[in-house]
Amino acid sequence: MSLDKMSQDGGIMVTKLDDLLNWARLSSLWPVSFGIACCAIEMMGAYSANFDLDRLGVFPRPTPRQSDVIIIAGTVTFKMAERIRRLYEQMPEPRYVISMGSCSNCGGPYWQYGYHVVKGVDRIIPVDIYVQGCPPRPEALIGGIIELQKKIRGESLLTSS
Repeated sequence: MSLDKMSQDGGIMVTKLDDLLNWARLSSLWPVSFGIACCAIEMMGAYSANFDLDRLGVFPRPTPRQSDVIIIAGTVTFKMAERIRRLYEQMPEPRYVISMGSCSNCGGPYWQYGYHVVKGVDRIIPVDIYVQGCPPRPEALIGGIIELQKKIRGESLLTSS
């Protein structure tokens, strides 16, 4: 029986509270609007009308205190690492990190000869999803967000660990 038919007949839907909370969380991801280098241009492209991240429930927020996702898009330098850590610590729990592009994943083309580049943002904050490419296309970021939604769907908020 479809949901429309159940609601017309006064039917009752039964589900687990975990499933309901996870559905609400994965349908409203709010990344902090933060970009470092060229990958940030591709991230902005993913928010445009051509790709429309709004249909997945992804709305960028201006402050980390309103966000539950941070997308590290670009080259992370040691000077920037402290600021990234501070942004991450200001985000409420549960919080997620998407590392976008080869520069944030592993240092990119600059890690070998650049003394100023962090060899991966996972040395500063824990990363949940890696999006590959240099720079990755907006479709790749959308794929990373869908993978994050799958991860959230499988989590349990109510059981103690």
